[in-house]
Amino acid sequence: MTKSSHRHFVITGMLLFVLIVSGAWSSLTTAVRIDIKNVTFYHAYGYLDGDEWVIPLKVYVSEPRPIQERAITALVRNWYDLDEEETEIFRSRISAFIADSEFQEEVVFVFDGDPEGEEFRFFSDDGASLRTNRNGIKNGTISLSRERAEQLLRLQDSRDGWLTVRAVSERHEGTGRILLIPPYGLSVISDIDDTVKITEMPAGIQIVLRNTFFKNYHATPGMAALYQHWDDAAFHYVSGTPRQFFHPLTEFLFHEDQGFPPGSMHMKNVQKNFLSQETWRNLGELLINDDYTFNQKSSQIIDILEAFPNRRFILVSDSGERDPEIYREMMRRFPEQIEKVYIRDVVNDREHNPERLEGMEIIPARTVLHGASQF
Repeated sequence: MTKSSHRHFVITGMLLFVLIVSGAWSSLTTAVRIDIKNVTFYHAYGYLDGDEWVIPLKVYVSEPRPIQERAITALVRNWYDLDEEETEIFRSRISAFIADSEFQEEVVFVFDGDPEGEEFRFFSDDGASLRTNRNGIKNGTISLSRERAEQLLRLQDSRDGWLTVRAVSERHEGTGRILLIPPYGLSVISDIDDTVKITEMPAGIQIVLRNTFFKNYHATPGMAALYQHWDDAAFHYVSGTPRQFFHPLTEFLFHEDQGFPPGSMHMKNVQKNFLSQETWRNLGELLINDDYTFNQKSSQIIDILEAFPNRRFILVSDSGERDPEIYREMMRRFPEQIEKVYIRDVVNDREHNPERLEGMEIIPARTVLHGASQF
């Protein structure tokens, strides 16, 4: 088994443990219900198709399970001998994994500040209202005319293309952000782990788990300043991190203390409803398919590049996993769009394997050694 395969296997095992234990407790706590369900709108983008803005969206509907949270947190606290700070961090990081995914939910939402209160929902091709699947997820697309989009931008006093939506369906609460990106300009596609946030993936599974579940996040040195230098760019963050980390990651990256520009978020879709066949297929892929993240990220990047054929792109990642190979393939397939590739070299490939990074701009970084952490 390769180091990459072993890392994916153990991380998946950790997540599987959390999900199975939370599922077991749910059978004991079904009488405890919470009136409000949370709607997560993953940061999205919109692109122009003729005179219409097309906005692909992903939403997730869930219900908190505080009893399971506390029970699993107590179990893991004793297991790993966590201190108080680590315990609280772990509880917040597993919250979305433990939450009860809501099936057959129709999500209705409006744009903030819209005096017309126009309601949006997802529809199938035959006009039927689309609802969430057993994993609480629904993908869909909405459209806005140019005039309507400009009106909403004015009403929200948005000067940077961002619009805010809000769930208004019964017993639902949640807000989301959408970035309307013009056809021409500069875009940046960025990885997250070891590119903008220190995860130390090459250090091995124990350190990765600690940095992911138990420790405060730390930004990679100098990267926020680099991103701020591209002040007119639109940003897309494409990561192999499970979507359940969306809230802690966005709260960290886009906080004023870190200074990373907000952007659309594209993450790994880890299913967690064990009554769904899709969940078992998904977990099987995570366990045995070393190409799973490679394929996921490649597909998401291609979707972005194809949505904006006239924009120039900068791709940014690190050398710790297989992103240089993904980016090289993107350079081959989209040579007219990709202007430059930056690789933060965390495994010293610039000396030991320079051909791997040929044609890419190298950002020197502290070398991450197996079994060693800087914290």
